[in-house]
Amino acid sequence: MRGWIDDRAAERPPRRDGQPSWFRPWLDAERSARQLRCFQPTLIPGLLQTESYARVVIRCDDLLSDDEVERRVHARLDRQSLLMQPDPPQFVAVVDKLVLRRAGEEVRGLMVEQLTHLVASLERPHVSLHVIPADVGLHVGLSGPFNLARGADGGWVGHMEHQIDGLVVDGDHEVATLLARWEMIRSSALSRRQSIELMKEVVTSWT
Repeated sequence: MRGWIDDRAAERPPRRDGQPSWFRPWLDAERSARQLRCFQPTLIPGLLQTESYARVVIRCDDLLSDDEVERRVHARLDRQSLLMQPDPPQFVAVVDKLVLRRAGEEVRGLMVEQLTHLVASLERPHVSLHVIPADVGLHVGLSGPFNLARGADGGWVGHMEHQIDGLVVDGDHEVATLLARWEMIRSSALSRRQSIELMKEVVTSWT
């Protein structure tokens, strides 16, 4: 793994309570990054989740005890502090429109809270979120979510998760592939302003 992950992570060691061991290499990269990119076609990105939304998402795993759910919720919220530090990384996320509309009657209030939080988060100049509209149809991002982190030395690393665990990749070919896919996905999404207006429209339709 690239040296900047280990060096800068040593300067600012993160809390790791509640984090699975396979996630820790990415946690180091994330906390050391100057730029972060996130594509998530099914959920609100973890760095922008409310406590209530995070709890509901994590609780979907029936194999987790109540204590483990709470540990993971608190760990997720602790990660979000990196976006509020004095010198935060630039964070850009892309989500599918379905993410905003994924709500039954029983969680409508939860989603109103979450989308209101998203709009407020985007008032910070270093945070951006873009929505892929429904009329885009099939696109390369449907292969799955991924994250990218760029360190102070300009090097990028990627991260991909699946049902069991996750993988940090830093090989030149793999990173170049993820960067190329990021550009294709981002080019399919709405602008920052259009995405904010869409989120406001969704909230209005539910209230």
